[in-house]
Amino acid sequence: MGDRDMTKQANVGYPIGEQDFKVLRKMDCLYVDKTMYIDKLIASRSKYYFLARPRRFGKSLFLSTFRYFFEGQRELFSGLYIDSIQWNWEQYPVLYLDLNTERYAEQSELDDVLDNLFRFWEEKYDVTVSSDNLSQRFKNIIKGAHEKTGREVVILVDEYDKPLVSNLNRDDNFEYYRSKLASIYSNFKSSAEHIKFVFITGVSRFSKLSVFSDLNNIRDISFSDEFADICGITEKELLSNFSVGIEKLAEKKRLTYEGACNLLKRNYDGYHFTPTGSDIYNPWSVLNALAESNIGSYWVHTGVPTIIAEALRNVDADLENILNTRCSLDSLAGLDLKNADPLALLYQTGYLTIKRYQRKFDTVTLGVPNREVRKGLFDVLLPYYVNVKRGTPASVVRDIINNIELGEPEKLMKNLDVFLAGIPYEMKMEDENNFHNAIYILLTLIGVNAETEVHTSDGRIDLVIKSDDYIYIIELKFDKDSRSALHQVEEKKYHLPYLNDPRQIFCIGANFSSETRHLDNINLKSLSKET
Repeated sequence: MGDRDMTKQANVGYPIGEQDFKVLRKMDCLYVDKTMYIDKLIASRSKYYFLARPRRFGKSLFLSTFRYFFEGQRELFSGLYIDSIQWNWEQYPVLYLDLNTERYAEQSELDDVLDNLFRFWEEKYDVTVSSDNLSQRFKNIIKGAHEKTGREVVILVDEYDKPLVSNLNRDDNFEYYRSKLASIYSNFKSSAEHIKFVFITGVSRFSKLSVFSDLNNIRDISFSDEFADICGITEKELLSNFSVGIEKLAEKKRLTYEGACNLLKRNYDGYHFTPTGSDIYNPWSVLNALAESNIGSYWVHTGVPTIIAEALRNVDADLENILNTRCSLDSLAGLDLKNADPLALLYQTGYLTIKRYQRKFDTVTLGVPNREVRKGLFDVLLPYYVNVKRGTPASVVRDIINNIELGEPEKLMKNLDVFLAGIPYEMKMEDENNFHNAIYILLTLIGVNAETEVHTSDGRIDLVIKSDDYIYIIELKFDKDSRSALHQVEEKKYHLPYLNDPRQIFCIGANFSSETRHLDNINLKSLSKET
């Protein structure tokens, strides 16, 4: 990057929270040029498109960019890719449906949003209101806008699913909104002769309860490698557009430039939305981190995924299997209200992402994208599995970390016991799976290097914890004899895979009593390498 580009970066601002392309350009904010995708979409000659991405990933800004492009406001695109292509820059009538403005707790809210939009368009395009039916009014607006301007209509729908996602746990509201939206969106097909282009965005894709059942020619580009970078920031875009901000972050954190890049990567990178697409950084978190010259939990604090936590508990999910699993793309493509799949929910909302694609089997391996998401997810999940008494967690967490680092297995197990004993009786702890989930969440949340269900040649170890100097091999029983737990570790020689490791090994057997809510009869043994 030349000195001129660096000076330009230093004099512009970060468009945090700004979703209007026109405002962003007039304010001279940093803008990652995504206009090449406008060219690609138009060149592909499809009329209807759909894109699903998590919240705060730039969907609204991209739609806004589309809006001003089709309105022919070429001056806003000076210096951008799209300004270099052959385009007549004619002004088309654009109907922009922004459904991200309300919470949709009451059924009347959607009617109010649509009514306000329709009133504006009816006045703008001289459309006579001949019906109270919202779907019929929308149909008349599409036709009227075409006739008034002489040009086909462009329809952009921002967060089409906001009313649905907000009511996943309220069947009455969900069905009302599904039916209402389906009637509105049915006009995309019935009014096709008046439509030039439709682009729809949202967080999720609903399968059995589709609101697009009448629109069978929509092109879903959510998993398309060609459009993998349409939202979010690639590493190339980060380095070419935000070098000044990275340098400021490095200076504040007393890191090298490369060190600051690695810090951003660990916390905000790691998203893959297509099988072989680029690595994507979370744009909301990157912009905030560079504006503040600090690493924080910016994205996870913009919304609390209580729906996800409830879905995981409702199916009694094995968290480690859910958060590190292999599946088909089809299993991520839709949601069914009556049987919500937590895997699809976690993926579509951005808490899981594609980590690896197995071309031979046409499957993907999912995982948590980065450090920010991992911490945010477990912050939310912890109270659903473990509700420790107020004032207890901070001191217990510090002690557990110290015990692990200092090689204190007895104290470690005692503090784990304090943690588990603090779980109220109303919390679900009557089975081994939930007991393991509680410990897994705790250790993951506090950043401990822990693995569960570790396979060996002669079985599976319940829990392996590693620090710089120690390895803890732990077998956990539920309402059984703890002596049998340590005996199992010794008999199956769970320590053998770690013989070449220079760290001290501790083998531990413990039992959790559902009656007393304690770890009882803890047995442990320190092993030498010759054992």
